[in-house]
Amino acid sequence: MDKTYQPEQIESRWYQRWEADGRFAPSGSGDPFSIMIPPPNVTGSLHMGHAFQDTIMDTLIRWRRMRGNNTLWQVGTDHAGIATQMLVERKVAAEEGKTRHDLGREAFIDKVWEWKHESGGHITRQLRRMGASVDWSRERFTMDDGFYKAVQETFVRLYEEDLIYRGKRLVNWDPTLHTAISDLEVENRDQQGSFWHFRYPLADGVTTDAGLDHLVVATTRPETLLGDTGVAVNPEDPRYASLIGKFITLPLVGRRIPIVADEHADMEKGSGCVKITPAHDFNDYEVGRRQSLPLINVFSQDAAILPRAEAFDIQGRPLPDIDPTLPEAYAGLDRFEARQRIVADMEAQGLLEQIETVNNTLPYGDRSGDVIEPLLTDQWFVAVESLAKPAIEAVENGDIQFVPKNYENMYFAWMCDLQDWCISRQLWWGHRIPAWYDAEGNVYVARTEAEARDKHGLAADVTLTQDDDVLDTWFSSGLWTFGTLGWPEQTPELATFHPSSVLVTGFDIIFFWVARMIMLTLKFTDEVPFKTVYVHGLVRDGQGQKMSKSKGNVLDPIDLIDGISLDDLVEKRTGNMMQPQKAKAIAKATRAEFPEGVEPHGTDALRFTFLSQATTGRDIKFDMGRLDGYRNFCNKLWNASRYVLMNAEGQDCGTDGGEVELSLADRWIISRLQQTEAQVTRALEEFRFDHASQALYEFVWNEYCDWYLELSKPVLWDDAATPESQRGTRRTLLRVLEAILRLAHPMMPYISEEIWQRVAPLAGTASGEGDSIMAQAWPVAEPGKVDEQAIHDIEWLKGVIIAVRNIRAEMNIAPGKPLDVLLTKGSDADRERLDSNRPFLAKLAKLESITWLDDPSAAPLSATQLVGDMEVLVPMADLIDKDAELARLAKEIDKQDKLIGGIEKKLGNESFVAKAPEAVVEKERGKLKEFQAARQLLLEQRDKIAAL
Repeated sequence: MDKTYQPEQIESRWYQRWEADGRFAPSGSGDPFSIMIPPPNVTGSLHMGHAFQDTIMDTLIRWRRMRGNNTLWQVGTDHAGIATQMLVERKVAAEEGKTRHDLGREAFIDKVWEWKHESGGHITRQLRRMGASVDWSRERFTMDDGFYKAVQETFVRLYEEDLIYRGKRLVNWDPTLHTAISDLEVENRDQQGSFWHFRYPLADGVTTDAGLDHLVVATTRPETLLGDTGVAVNPEDPRYASLIGKFITLPLVGRRIPIVADEHADMEKGSGCVKITPAHDFNDYEVGRRQSLPLINVFSQDAAILPRAEAFDIQGRPLPDIDPTLPEAYAGLDRFEARQRIVADMEAQGLLEQIETVNNTLPYGDRSGDVIEPLLTDQWFVAVESLAKPAIEAVENGDIQFVPKNYENMYFAWMCDLQDWCISRQLWWGHRIPAWYDAEGNVYVARTEAEARDKHGLAADVTLTQDDDVLDTWFSSGLWTFGTLGWPEQTPELATFHPSSVLVTGFDIIFFWVARMIMLTLKFTDEVPFKTVYVHGLVRDGQGQKMSKSKGNVLDPIDLIDGISLDDLVEKRTGNMMQPQKAKAIAKATRAEFPEGVEPHGTDALRFTFLSQATTGRDIKFDMGRLDGYRNFCNKLWNASRYVLMNAEGQDCGTDGGEVELSLADRWIISRLQQTEAQVTRALEEFRFDHASQALYEFVWNEYCDWYLELSKPVLWDDAATPESQRGTRRTLLRVLEAILRLAHPMMPYISEEIWQRVAPLAGTASGEGDSIMAQAWPVAEPGKVDEQAIHDIEWLKGVIIAVRNIRAEMNIAPGKPLDVLLTKGSDADRERLDSNRPFLAKLAKLESITWLDDPSAAPLSATQLVGDMEVLVPMADLIDKDAELARLAKEIDKQDKLIGGIEKKLGNESFVAKAPEAVVEKERGKLKEFQAARQLLLEQRDKIAAL
C-alpha cells in the first residue's frame, strides 16, 4: 500500500470498475429490497441536500446487498419542466437571438432534446462521484417513451372515472413565464410594504351605527380593488350587524357589491371590514365560495389591467349579466403602475384614509423572480377526495411507516385538508395533455388522436387540435415507483421490486411528492409505493442558516471532495451577483471562513460526515471540523492497515491451518468486534445512521487502532513469544480488520474496497481475482465468541495504563522515561490480572518495574490514580527536578492569572456586558471557567511537587 492515503487516486478507478463489472445490478437470492431515487432535475447540479440524501440511500443499498437481498436502486432524472424550458430558451436567445415562439413548438422541443443529450448528464456524473451504486443499466427519464406511456395511461383512466376534470380555478400564476406553478415553486420573501386604508361609500343612503356613510377597508394590493365583489364583516361584530345584506358602491368602478357576514373578517384587526376579491386572492376565493359571490377577473396573463373584466360564478361559468366595464384610464397598465394610479385617484376623491407601513411577505416565482399573482384560469385538476381516503388509511394501519414517526402527523394534517390538484402547466416542455378539441370546443381525452377519433366516432374531416398545456412535473413523478418498473405492462421487475422498500426524502415534499405517490400508486397498482418513508432534515451551514446562493453560503459537495482554492471559491459564490456591496461582504466572509480555501477530503470522509450527523429528522449544521476529523479517520484506518500488512505479508498468518494461540488482547478484540457488529446492524435497521457511524468510529479508532495494535506489538516483536501466539495475533489482526472493512463498506465504499483487496487474500476471505468487497457477506455477530472475562481484563489493563499516562502528564514526566509503579488496595482479581499481564503493562506503559504493595501505609510519597478501588502509585522521589518543576508551574500559574484577570476585567465592564451580543458574553464567561479550572489543576500539581 502507498505510504499516504490519496482518495483521488482510488475513487474514480474503483467506481469505473464496479460499473464495468455490473456490480450495481440486482443480485442475490434473498428477499427483494428496492429504493427508487428521488429523481433530481436533469438541469441540476449535485447540492449538499442531494449528497446527504444519496449517501443515506447508498448506505442502505450497499448494506442490504451485502446481506444477500436481491437489491435494486432505481436511478433516473426528472425533466424539470420550467427549469429546463427556461434554460434552453436562454440558450437559444444567446446563440441565435430567437425566442421559442420564433422557432415554433416542435423545433423548440427538438432543441430541448438536443440540450438533454449534450448536457443533461451533469448530475448523474456527480452521482457517480458520490459512490452511488445505482443500477445505471435501468436509468429512466420522466420523458422517455416508456414513462410517457405510463403518464398517458394514468391521465386517461383518471379522466374516464371523472377524477380528472377541466375547470376555471384560482392558481399561482407566474406573469413572466405565463404558467401556473405549484406552491413548492413559490418563494415567500419578507419585505416592508404599505397597507392602504380606503373608504368604501355605503349605497342607498345607508349609514353605520356611528353615523358614517362609508366603511374602511385596508389592502396591500390596491390594484385588486377593481375586482371586488363584496365586503365582509364578522357575524359577531355588533358594529356592523345592521349593515349585513346592504350594499357598497365600489369606488372608481361604481359597481354595487354586498356586505356579507363571514368569519374571515377579524373584529380585532383594523376596522373589522375586509374587501373580498375572489378572483385574485385565495382566502377571498373561499369567502366567495361560501357567500356565492361572483368572480371578477381584472388581470391579463401579463398581470396588466384588462380593458373589460371577465365575470364568472364559482363553478367558472360566465356571468353575462354583470357589467364588465372597467375605467379606461387603467386599461393595459401593469399591476404596479395601476396600483400607483388607483391610490392617487382614491386620494383625489377623498377616499384614502391613511397609509400604514407594515412588514409582510410577497410570493415570488423561484424560477422567474417575478411576484406571483393569484389568477383565475382554465386548468386541469385531479379530484383528490376519493384518492386521499385509502392513502390516509395506508399510514393509519401501518402499511406505510414514517421514520421518525412524528412526520405522520404532518402527513395527516395535509391529507385531511386537501384541495383539488392543479396538474396543468402552460409550458411546451413536458408531458402534453392527451386531450383534443374540435372547432366547437368539445374535448376528447384519449391516448392518441386516432384513439380519440375511434372512441367517439369522429369523421376524418373533423379537425382536432391537441391541448397546448403540459402536465405538472409532480404528476409524472407521482408515478415514479411503478412507472420506472415498466407499468402499465406487468413486467417481472414490477412483480419483484414493487412495493419498494424505503423512500428517503426531505420533509418539505411530503405533500407535493410523497402523498401524491401514495394516492396514485394505490389507485393504479392496489399496492403502497413503499413500506417505509425515512424523512431526513435539511443540510444547513455551520451557523444553522439555509444554504442559498443569495446568502453566499453554499458549499458544493464536489469541492469538499476534490478541494477548491480560496479565489475559486470566492468567484463561485459571488461571480453572478448583481449587487457589488453584497458580493464584497460575501467575499469577505468567505475569506474569513476558508482562509486557505478547501483542502481535498475525498468522498468517504464526506459520506461519513453526513452519516455522523444524520439524526432522525433534524436539520444538520454542516461542520467542516467534522469533515476534517473524518478525513483523519480515513488516514487512521489506512495507516493501521499498513501496519497490519507489514506484519502479515510473507508471514504465517494461520489461515492455512496450523495451531494458533489467542492472547488476552486477541480474545478481547474478537469479543468487541461481535458487539460492534451487533451495534452497527441494529443502528442501520433503526435508520440511526449517526449511531452506526459512531459505533464503527469508536471501535476502529479507540479500540482497534489505539489499543489492539499496541497490544499486538509485545506478541509480534518479542522473541520469546511462541509461534502459535504470533500466528494467532496475525490471524486476529487480519480477520478483525477484514470484518471492519466490510462493516465500513456501506458508509465508506472506496477506502474499504482498496484496503480489502490487500487484506482479504491474507485473511483467507477473497474467493479469487476480480472479487469485490461489494459481493461479501455482511458481518454477523456471533454471541458465542464474546469473552466477557477478556473484556473485563483488558478494561483493567487499559485503566492501569491510562492511570500511568495521566500521572506522567500531570507531573510533566517524559513519555519515554521508565517508571517504577506500585499497585495497592485492590482485590485478589486485581492481583491476578497483574500477574497475567506484566509484559503488556511493562511495554505499553514504559515501566521499569511494577510491584504489588500489600501494605498501603508503607507506600512512599507518590502521585496517585484510581482504577476502581485499586490505587496506582508512582513514587516521586528522585523522579523529577523539584525546583525546576516548581518554577515551571509558577510561570504557568502566573500565565493563567493574567488570562483570568483580563476576562474578569472585560466582564466587569458594564458597557461591554450591556452592549455585546449575549452569545459573545456567554463565550467569555465560558473561557473564564476554563482558565479557572486549569489554574486549579496547576495549583494541585504544585502542592504535590512541593510535598516531595
